[in-house]
Amino acid sequence: MSRAYSTRRIGLIVPSSNVTMETEIPALLKAREAILPDRFTFHSSRMRMKAVVKEELEAMDADSLRCATELSDAAVDVQTYACLVAIMSMGLGYHRTSSEKLHRATVDNGCPTPVLNSAGALVDSLKEMGFKNVSIICPYMKPLTKLVVDYIEHEGVEVQDFLALEIADNLEVASQNPAAPAELWRKLDVRGVDAIVASACVQMPSLPAIEMIERASGLPTVSAAVATTRKILQSLELTEVAPGGGALLSGGQLARLPKVA
Repeated sequence: MSRAYSTRRIGLIVPSSNVTMETEIPALLKAREAILPDRFTFHSSRMRMKAVVKEELEAMDADSLRCATELSDAAVDVQTYACLVAIMSMGLGYHRTSSEKLHRATVDNGCPTPVLNSAGALVDSLKEMGFKNVSIICPYMKPLTKLVVDYIEHEGVEVQDFLALEIADNLEVASQNPAAPAELWRKLDVRGVDAIVASACVQMPSLPAIEMIERASGLPTVSAAVATTRKILQSLELTEVAPGGGALLSGGQLARLPKVA
């Protein structure tokens, strides 16, 4: 369905207890509006989930088809499913299966829409940027964090070190200080890594910390939310630039990062 104006509708498939995806992704795209002409609106459909445990994640994922169908009713331009660990806990490579399944639901509903997810966005962005070795921060319990590490490594990116904050309650994850990763990264072994993942979770806030970590470490720093924003822009065939998004949304200016001795 064509529209006679340039505003892009972004559909967000959101865990019911997630409050960060609808702040960080819009914040990045609204910051982009200050420097580029494209405009964005945001439209959500929610899946029930309160605790970040495998049983609730599996039940929530089963509800994602309903969300994709609902959002296609609104003729959004792109949809993104934001629960990285839900996708990764469903089995290796599941981000591809999920995208295909949800896209098919939009086709069946008469409004074909590309459907992304934060899990695929993170691993694809790491690979596209040539990052072969990373260290990551996760809010999850250690067993789920290990699933995330294994999933990323299965996609061809080595995880040198990880920090698991071991928070099961999803609202508690959201209540973490958004600037905290600017200090938490110092607990990681980052010797020789290509990049730091400041938050491998779209519910754990980290946006204010992204460029702080880059300045302190001299390393490209990414998050699941920043990677998802990048993939949204790619899907819309728009320039992958947004202020505050660090290396992934810098327009390829990696060489400008300070080098740490």
